[in-house]
Parts: sequence; structure tokens; C-alpha cells
Amino acid sequence: MRNRQQLLHNPEKAVIDSHTYPENWGIQPILFNIGGFGVPAYPFFVLLGLAAGIAWFVVDIRKSGHRNGNGLVIATGAIAGGIIGAKLFEWVLNYRFLFEHFSDPNVWLSGRTIVGGLIGGKIGAVLTKRAYGIRERRGNEIAPAVALGMLIGRFGCFFRGCCYGTPTNLPFGVNFGDGILRHPTQLYESLFMLGLFIWLVYRKRQGDLAPGRLFSLLMLWYFTFRFGIEFIRIEPVVFAGLTSFQLISAVVVLYFGWIAFARKQNREENYAGES
Repeated sequence: MRNRQQLLHNPEKAVIDSHTYPENWGIQPILFNIGGFGVPAYPFFVLLGLAAGIAWFVVDIRKSGHRNGNGLVIATGAIAGGIIGAKLFEWVLNYRFLFEHFSDPNVWLSGRTIVGGLIGGKIGAVLTKRAYGIRERRGNEIAPAVALGMLIGRFGCFFRGCCYGTPTNLPFGVNFGDGILRHPTQLYESLFMLGLFIWLVYRKRQGDLAPGRLFSLLMLWYFTFRFGIEFIRIEPVVFAGLTSFQLISAVVVLYFGWIAFARKQNREENYAGES
């Protein structure tokens, strides 16, 4: 596989292996110390985002008047699926590196991807509902919670120095430790997710939403964004000038775009039948 940028010492073609980082790499990989123990930025913000998302979901469920436990059961299945998917996709997409360092447990334990987390979360929610015979849909409550968690979690990537972008001459380029200014794609994504979170909350408060509609829109908009931002991220090109994440994003966008189109057609047919 080729990288869009392949030579570390050439500012125009710089790349750092996503699994092994040079010393002093990252903005602040250790966020703070407690009793001599350094708290890593990445897991701190990931867990903070997860906690914030769960809290938002619980409060939103209660405000919506749904006090039964089905919502929490669905959310638990989604979280479990997200954790598995985030790791599984990372292994599959980097299988060559894993086999080359098969005996190194750090390689197996490190790394995860939001793309796999979202897809795995969707699958986890569906399987959980089938296992427990739950028919209700909570995508409208889950979507803002997921967006909130993602916008917070990406700060962990920023401080750690992973998921960065290509070299840039723009004034807001960030040096992650080697003197090369790069696109802070982690912050771009956090900013996008902030806007998406606000919009999802606004749409939910407007009402008149089909069950699960907001989660479909979350997937549609995020993966459209992800397809575009991959052009300024350091990722291997695998086919037709596109990265693995772009190919996955294209499939997801087509799938949820088809769902949105089908729902629109059904609404129009129902409206015509009632008139």
C-alpha cells in the first residue's frame, strides 16, 4: 500500500507510523499527573466522551418520557458493539503490520478506529434488539449522544498526536513533534461534530421525526465528512487513489442515503394515499 506522504524527512512527504511514535511525539500525550502517575490524554478524552454521551442519552431518554429499561439495553449493546468494531476494524485494516509484530502485545492492544466503532455500534444495537425482542427504536436519542462523545474523544487524538493530517502552510498548522506543520484534522473533526451535535439536538427538539431518523442522518453526514477529510490525512491509498476509510465511507453513505430516499418515498406515498 502507498501513503499519500511517504518520507519522514521530506516536509512534503512526511509520515509517522500510526503504531509507533517517536519520543516526545504529540502535543501533550500525558495530560496530567496524579500522585506520580501520568494520566494519558487519549484514554482520558475517550472515556470522558463516553461518559458524556451516556449521560446525555440517559437524560434525553427521561425527558422523552421513556422510563423503561429498553433504551439502556439498546445503548449497552451499541457500546459493546462499538468497542468490538473499533478494534476489529483496526486489526483488519492493519493486518500486515500486526503479523509483522505478532509477538508484541502493545501492537494488538493499541489502536482503534471511529469508523469501526460506528459500524460496530449499529450492528451491536440491532443484534441486541433482536436478542431481547425489542421493537422500539432509540436512534433519535442515541445520535446526539454519539456526536457529543466523538467531538470530545477526538481531543485525545489531538493531544496524543494520532490521526493527524498532511503537511500544510496554513497558519493554524500544528507541529506534533518533528518541526513539520500539519493539518490538525482531529480538531477539524471535533469542530464538525460540534456543529452536527447542535444540529441533531435542534432537529430532535423540532419533533416530527421518524423513529431512528437522526441516527441515519448522523451516519450519512459523518461518513460524507470522513470521505472528504481523508484527502488531507496520512492514510495508505489502496484503490483508485482512495484510502480504506474512503471506500468504507462510500459504502456507508450509499447505504444510509438509500434508506433516507426510501423513507422519503414512503412518506410521499402515504401522504398521497391520505389526500
